[in-house]
Amino acid sequence: MSATADHAEERTNPAARLGFEPGQVVQEIGYDDDVDQDLREGIESIIGQDLVDEDYDDVADVVVLWFRDEDGDLTDALVDTIGLLEDGGMIWLLTPKTGRDGYIEPSDINDAAQTAGLSQTKSISVAKDWTGTRLATPKR
Repeated sequence: MSATADHAEERTNPAARLGFEPGQVVQEIGYDDDVDQDLREGIESIIGQDLVDEDYDDVADVVVLWFRDEDGDLTDALVDTIGLLEDGGMIWLLTPKTGRDGYIEPSDINDAAQTAGLSQTKSISVAKDWTGTRLATPKR
């Protein structure tokens, strides 16, 4: 695929910049009415299958964790999420943007990630109301 085609896909598919690959198993945690449907559909179109839900009973390559301030303790949620991942898997933590209901301070995300033993590698705007933070799991 040409670089021009890659850029065109980034404009039309919000998930294109997130590094998903065809065939990956992506588990979605924290789904609710406020999630961005275009982003979800974009991920599914890249991986070529539906996202698996919280009841999935195997390990995933990537976990998409929708998390809002009122969802409880972020560190606990991240620790629980690590156990759902294949070795070398990653977490996309999706949180509401500044000024939106459920917003979480970046410093709180960083603290929770460090406490859970994760490395924060990237933060980007992933949708109109959501920011994505990519968290890498430690090598086991």
